[in-house]
This record gives sequence, structure tokens and C-alpha cells, in this order.
Amino acid sequence: MKKIIYVDNAATTAMSDRAVEAMSRYFKEVYGNPSSLHTVGQTAKEALDEARASIAKCLNCEPREIYFTSGGSEADNQGIRSAALQGAKKGKKHIISTAFEHHAVLHTLKKLESEGFEVTYLDVHSDGLVTAEQVKAAIRPDTALVTVMYANNEVGTIQPIAEIGKVCREAGVTFHTDAVQAVGHIPVDVKADNIDMLSLSGHKFHGPKGVGALYCRRGLPLLTFIEGGAQERGKRAGTENLAGVAGMAAALGEACENLGKNALYLTRLREKLIDGLLKIPHSRLNGDRSKRLPGNVNMCFEGIEGESLLLLLDAKGICASSGSACTSGSLDPSHVLLALGLPHEVAHGSLRLSLCETNTEEDIDYIISEVPKVVEYLRNMSPVWEELQKGIRKHLI
Repeated sequence: MKKIIYVDNAATTAMSDRAVEAMSRYFKEVYGNPSSLHTVGQTAKEALDEARASIAKCLNCEPREIYFTSGGSEADNQGIRSAALQGAKKGKKHIISTAFEHHAVLHTLKKLESEGFEVTYLDVHSDGLVTAEQVKAAIRPDTALVTVMYANNEVGTIQPIAEIGKVCREAGVTFHTDAVQAVGHIPVDVKADNIDMLSLSGHKFHGPKGVGALYCRRGLPLLTFIEGGAQERGKRAGTENLAGVAGMAAALGEACENLGKNALYLTRLREKLIDGLLKIPHSRLNGDRSKRLPGNVNMCFEGIEGESLLLLLDAKGICASSGSACTSGSLDPSHVLLALGLPHEVAHGSLRLSLCETNTEEDIDYIISEVPKVVEYLRNMSPVWEELQKGIRKHLI
């Protein structure tokens, strides 16, 4: 059987044994509805409270500041819309974000624009970073919300969240961050980082799919996102996914316990992989090399098309991506890479390799061995590459 090397952990991760074990007892043993007043229900409620407290501890917040959702996208929607609509009540209908947010944020902002809000999309520097100074310069008297992602889901760059949060706190503006790619991989402290709202998703750190959380700082109004019940302190109706919540809490606890060790290991693998792939002529690393997630490598190879690269790598047992799994059906180049200033023809040849702690040195060696062969094969078939080699076109990398 062909060996599979999975390096698409930014899309989703395999569940950890601890998460699976944590979930198992909530299917048959502790199966009650946490809203029920009888013993079985209250046992389930105790388990829900324990999971909430565990997640809060990892983020350095209070348990009652954690609201469970179906994932990061729902948390983004609820947090952003809550802050925007609360601002509108005070006559503030201006929002600040960046051009390379996840589509869960961008589409929510587009919806708000159709409802009369104005959004300023900050330009992203070529290194994949925005600055607190950019945010400060964009804040106006009618600014209701700033939403900037903690770490980019495609190029892995880590934003100066604490500095941005400080600017927002001083200006009295609510600050939300999509931390789906950051939580469980790098230290996240909502108090030290001056964060008012934060979104996370369980399946990004070896927890189950279909469950996430929104942190909302105590005292901030939060709109009721799903009507019909008193769950989540009246802010999200529906019987809680207790097994999913328990699995997410167990996975996050395990990730936070091993944060430093895993980061060191993955950074070493990442650097070896970057060095190996940069030896391919006319290639480039996208995003700042050091201010990035430990396991993220995002490359562009001139003269090829990313989809073909992925299919051929898959045939060799390497499971990777060209960008966000949420837009994998699109033929358009990554909006993230375009925001960094890459030309369309370069952005089309992108490859995202996102590692986790189960990847090995042998995996990296194999990837470094096979990617150049595939790139060369595709270039030999490409009329664009032929024109580049003949000087008819000018190299852009």
C-alpha cells in the first residue's frame, strides 16, 4: 500500500487519541441533555461546565466568556455581527479589517456592507503582515469594530495581535480576531493580547469537526445567533454537542501542554522544508519566514498551475493544498497571495504544506525529493514556461 504523507493540517487534523477517548463516554454513558434538571441531565451539565473551564484556562479567560458554536465560521459570524450591530446602535457603522482574512470574515463583512456599513480593508505588506500603525491610522470616531486574523490560514503569518489590540483598547473600539489557525499551535492569551472577541475551531488542533467556540469578553453585548432556547446563556439555542465539546477541550488541553515542544520540532522541519524547496529555480516563499506558524510552508513556483501540482503530488502520496480548503473549488488564484502583491500568473502556482507533530524527518526528505520532479515535469509541458525560458516572457520570480 502506498504511504500517505499528510501535510494539509491547516485544512483539518486527525483527531488525537485523547480527544477520541474523551468523546466516547458521552455517547452512551453520559448522554443526558445538559438543560435537563434530573440527575442524568445535571451530570451532562457538569461535564459541559468542565469542558468550558478547560478551554477558558487555555485562553486565560473566564469560563462564562466562552460560547460554544458549530465551528470557527459561526463564531466569526456571531462575533463580527454582534460588534457591528451594537456599534450601529451608537451611530458607529465603520469596520476595519484586512484584505486577506478568511472568507468567513470577508463574506460576513460583505453582508454588513450591503446593510449600510462601511469597511476599510487594510493593505497587506508583501511579507504577509499588517501593523498596529495601519490600524491606528484607519480608526475613526465612527469605528465600531476591528477584526484582524491572528495567523493567516494560507501563508501562516502571525500578526502583531497584542499591539493591534492595545490600539483598539485605547480607542475604545471592539477588537475581534479569527484565531482558528493560531489556537493550539502558538501561545494565545486574550488578556495579554488585548482581545475582546476570538474565534476558534476544534478540528484545527486534533479535535472533532463541527464544534468551535467564541470568546467574548465579559461586559460586551453578544447577539442571540440562533433563536429557540436558553442554551449558551441564551445566545445560541440548541442542545449542546457535548461529545464534540468534550473532544475539543481534551484536544486543546493536550495541545497547550505540548505547545513549546511541538513548536520547536515543527519549526525545525519547516525550515528544512523551506530550504529544500527554495533550491527549485524561480520559486519563492510566501510570507515572512520567521513570523509564521511553526508548521506552515507556502510556496509559489513560476510557470506551473497549482491544481496540476496537487494532483501529481497526490499520486505520489503527498496530500497538500494550494490554499484554503474553503475555496478549493475555485479556479481563481488565492485572494491571500494577490493581497501580498503577487501577480495572477505567479499566485496560480502556489503550494501550501502544513505540518503537524506526527510528520517525520523522512516525510520532509521525501517531499523535498518529489516536489522538484513534479515541478520540472509540469514546466516541461508548459507553453508559458517555454516562453519564459526563451525570453518571450519576463520571469516574475
